[in-house]
Amino acid sequence: MRKKDFLKDLDKRVILFDGAMGTMLYSRGIFINQCFDQINLSNPKLIKEMHTAYANAGADVLQTNSFGANRFKLANHGLTDSLEAMNYQAAKLAKDVAGEQLYVAGSIGPLGVKIEPWGKISRDEAHKAFAEQAQALFNGGVDLFVLETFSDLSEIEQAIRAVRAVCDLPIVAQMTIDESGNSLYGTATETFTYCLDKWDTDVIGLNCSVGPPAMMGALEKMVHVTKKPISIQPNAGNPRVVEERNMYLASPEFMGEYAMRFIKAGARLVGGCCGSTPEYIKAMEKSVRMLSPRQHNFIINIPPELLQEAEPVPTAEKSLFAGKLSRGELVTSVEIVPPRGSDASKVIAATRRLKDFGVDAINVPDGPRAMCRMGAQHLSIILEQQVGIETILHYCCRDRNLLGMQSDIMGLSAVGLRNILIITGDPPKMGDYPDATAVFDVDSIGLTNMVNRMNHGLDLGGTKLDAPSAFHIGVGLNPGAIAVEQEIKRFEWKVEAGAEYAITQPVFDPAILLKFLPKIAHLKIPIIAGIWPLVSLRNAEFMNNEIPGADVPERYMKRMRKAQEKSKEAALEEGLRIAREAVEQCVEHVRGFQVSAPFGRVEYAMTVLSALKQFGGKV
Repeated sequence: MRKKDFLKDLDKRVILFDGAMGTMLYSRGIFINQCFDQINLSNPKLIKEMHTAYANAGADVLQTNSFGANRFKLANHGLTDSLEAMNYQAAKLAKDVAGEQLYVAGSIGPLGVKIEPWGKISRDEAHKAFAEQAQALFNGGVDLFVLETFSDLSEIEQAIRAVRAVCDLPIVAQMTIDESGNSLYGTATETFTYCLDKWDTDVIGLNCSVGPPAMMGALEKMVHVTKKPISIQPNAGNPRVVEERNMYLASPEFMGEYAMRFIKAGARLVGGCCGSTPEYIKAMEKSVRMLSPRQHNFIINIPPELLQEAEPVPTAEKSLFAGKLSRGELVTSVEIVPPRGSDASKVIAATRRLKDFGVDAINVPDGPRAMCRMGAQHLSIILEQQVGIETILHYCCRDRNLLGMQSDIMGLSAVGLRNILIITGDPPKMGDYPDATAVFDVDSIGLTNMVNRMNHGLDLGGTKLDAPSAFHIGVGLNPGAIAVEQEIKRFEWKVEAGAEYAITQPVFDPAILLKFLPKIAHLKIPIIAGIWPLVSLRNAEFMNNEIPGADVPERYMKRMRKAQEKSKEAALEEGLRIAREAVEQCVEHVRGFQVSAPFGRVEYAMTVLSALKQFGGKV
């Protein structure tokens, strides 16, 4: 595994650490008055069982059972002479389970004594203690080091220097914080992040002491201080004393939801600390799989000898919509949400108005905000057959497994649908049925790979299909993402997977889009700007607070407040005016527009698109 480059892997995807070894040992009857690190020698089978449980839960990195295996802590148990054997064995046990598939991180914690200037232990003594532990772990074969639960910057600096004196393996350096985001020694988040960035670390992070919400607040500060990857490993909530025992009451689902938030906010490595068991890591793995391609994703790595590809249909010939984009013409589309029932008559009537107006296609979202509506596939077929206008079918990964997805794609191809927008999808907890089960076998990157493969006449297993599909593959894009570099990286993966165009999240601030576009210009696929006409102040507030990726600038919020004070009609007019301004500012920089029709009112979308007439647009 040392031959594998952990940092290159981390650059490609989010990596999942395991959870709490101490929590697992305690649950098996190893109490806190015992030396947990000594169990490596006295009961190695138990330690391997713990590692195996986390590996089976989906962890990419197993941390050695060596957190307290330094000379000062071992002296309290009279075990200093076993230091080398204990750490070496900790690495070997983890390696036995990890094999060549997972990484092993050598865990090093604080010394358990204060060092100068706070205590009597000198920096040189601390350096020596860390170095001897690091050497034993390195000899045992670890792939990287994780320095965890440090409160004192002076102490973690010596730990970093000690590891660097032993080897050049990657270092994940993690501080622990209180609810305010300061280290337990009172150092501000921005300060310790800045210091760790200057020192010879590869990943900077947080672990232990607090639950996910406090760590989210600190993470949002860290991303503005460092460009290095960030790791987040919270406790399973804050501990509560129940019958004289510390209990961690956060659920696995809660940790899973926060794992998603951490990744979206910029974390590249997530995991759990005290209170987190394999069940928690399994829940977090689902979030990681949704938001980052996984190494074991067989969709991407089909053996070349199985590939007997058919010649794909040229992009310009896939659909009228694709043809216009290929010729460099400006395209327009309107998003209409499927009805909450089986009566599509109102949508059909609205679509006919849009066709007469000159819109190129109708966007049909797939279960937006996880709410129960008519199936997007069925509505798309109805509109194409009864109205005679092309649709752009949104297809999400939430509701179907890989077998179902392949079947859908074949069926959609057979009925003649050609334009598809591949999205990961909103989790069920956002919608009407929060207890519904989400599938998420793959994310939008994996699904793009799958559809592209079927466009080449192959299924997932490399079996040749009777005929290739001919989908014009689109993907989502968020120019206002908090973690812009990660959004660009994911977009690069989508294009590499086969994306042919992209539609952005609603653009409320054209300046953000115009600043973002040069960063993706090298990918050379058409970008279609999403536009959402605000219809009221309440609507603007909802978009700002409830819709991921949406950000209505304060200058527009002020305009909406002022208009709302006059009347609801004035607020509607102001919202449409803002949307028209966005179209006018972006038209020279994008290849088209997708305009939403709030509450199904297509006249709002037509009002916005009418701004294109002065630019010679069809509508």
